[in-house]
Amino acid sequence: ALGDVVLNAWFGIPEVPITATTVRDEQGVLEAVEHVHEMLDKEVAAGTSPTNIFVCGLSQGGALAIASVLLYPKTLGGCAVFSGSVPLSKSFADRVTPEARKTPVLWFHGMADGVVLFEAGHAGCAFLQELGMACEFKTYPTLGHLLVDEELQYFRRWIFDRLGISQGTKDARPSSSSSNHEDLH
Repeated sequence: ALGDVVLNAWFGIPEVPITATTVRDEQGVLEAVEHVHEMLDKEVAAGTSPTNIFVCGLSQGGALAIASVLLYPKTLGGCAVFSGSVPLSKSFADRVTPEARKTPVLWFHGMADGVVLFEAGHAGCAFLQELGMACEFKTYPTLGHLLVDEELQYFRRWIFDRLGISQGTKDARPSSSSSNHEDLH
């Protein structure tokens, strides 16, 4: 619970705000990652190329998205983190495969975020760069802990660029045979 508000969660959150040094419920994170990996494996088994799969999330969903990508054994199309953080300690770095390190990451974070502090987002992207991963970090000076249209428009262009889809194409659709898409927020 956050004050009097009960929140659904993928894993335990020990404190708010989340900082660059917040200790995480890593076992809970790993259990949630297994669930995401099952969804990814189902999409790949249905014929979707891993390079056409993007794992994205806001806040704790963003933390789960990046943890899932880091621990997935294949290169995916990309990962987008909106106001999130890396929920694993640096000791997990040796579990990130060379294939996973090829997955590009787009990270959005507002400097006015009071739930997941800007320092946590910035430290997460720096950690990915230490691993040799491509991480584009987009800063929004007045943005709090929310998602805005400007981020979504940039995110859309970023995905289209990775898929090689022209921005003017209205009929562009993912090549997945499955229409079962789940939200990580």
